[in-house]
Amino acid sequence: MSSLESCFSQVEEIRLFPGIYDHHGGVTVEITDRMEYEIFASILRASLLHWRKQGKSGVWMKFPIELVNLVEAAVKEGFWFHHAEPTYLMLAYWIPEGVHSLPANASHRVRIGALVVNDKREVLVVQESKGRFQGIWKFPTGIVNQGEDICVAAVREVKEETAIDTEFVKVLAFRQNHRTFFEKSELCFMCMLHPLSFDIQEQESEIAAAQWMPWEEYMAKPSLQEHDFWKRIVALCLSEEDGDCSVVCNSNVPPASPLNFYA
Repeated sequence: MSSLESCFSQVEEIRLFPGIYDHHGGVTVEITDRMEYEIFASILRASLLHWRKQGKSGVWMKFPIELVNLVEAAVKEGFWFHHAEPTYLMLAYWIPEGVHSLPANASHRVRIGALVVNDKREVLVVQESKGRFQGIWKFPTGIVNQGEDICVAAVREVKEETAIDTEFVKVLAFRQNHRTFFEKSELCFMCMLHPLSFDIQEQESEIAAAQWMPWEEYMAKPSLQEHDFWKRIVALCLSEEDGDCSVVCNSNVPPASPLNFYA
């Protein structure tokens, strides 16, 4: 059998891509089998025609990283990149005429900041070994992992950076910041934690120094005085420590500002 005959034979055997239909008129297809570029393109065109006749709207097509050689054929048919993960690439397609209504990729990532104060009225602070906060005393911070609760992330980050065990108490405030990591927005939740241990051991890979610092000393740091946002955060933290809930630190910046703070 010639290669051309073999090509037509495989198209006959696999006429359409199997898909999972959702309640919104969409179809999700996961490409799992290796195939020739031309065969993939032919099956894709036939499948799109079939879904159009069925009145379907959005098409989600998932490519594992080992089959990305087929992505070009999908893009030529009108698919666009929706999002990527370490092991796959997700493409999207809109069948009806007009503007699509498919949900966009995740627009935010989530970060935590951890306020840990001991019975001596000392706050746990760190200096990062690299990055824009290198050499600046700050609260432990970090990114919330996928599927991780904010309270768990706060306890984990403090443990990783300082070896201090803590228990989560509450969320004090959060901020929204735009166009940060790869043009995404960010939500940062400031959390209050209660220390369960006190001996510090810095994380070698990220932390240059860590210590328990008196509140008054921390508040006098020039880096804190130069940033109104962190000054308001500290004021809120102190009011919580003193049991004074009358301090309200709502942001006065206009809505169009790239940074907003809520408490």
